[in-house]
Amino acid sequence: MDKLDALSAFAALGQSTRLDVFRLLMQAGKAGMLAGEIGAALDVRQNTMSANLSVLARAGLVRSARQGRGIRYFANLDGLRGLLEFLMEDCCGGSPAQCQPIINALACAD
Repeated sequence: MDKLDALSAFAALGQSTRLDVFRLLMQAGKAGMLAGEIGAALDVRQNTMSANLSVLARAGLVRSARQGRGIRYFANLDGLRGLLEFLMEDCCGGSPAQCQPIINALACAD
């Protein structure tokens, strides 16, 4: 991920509803959620939700798949990984052991 991509991701997450959507999709995991389910869970109108999902998709933070007449959305873990790698690229002055607590906190437990 380059600086412009990172700025796009931060801008997308810098709005309250979009941050809520991204966190909700992270919680949903591999199952994802239909656009209508996301809107209902967050009490957001369909056209507003559509616009917010588009911004997140352009930023590489969500992906979608058509499911019948609906669209199912998922957190794009590759996009999140790229953002985190960008942030930590020069972390800890060449001493990886200092970064380990952050990595441990981010790791999902099996």
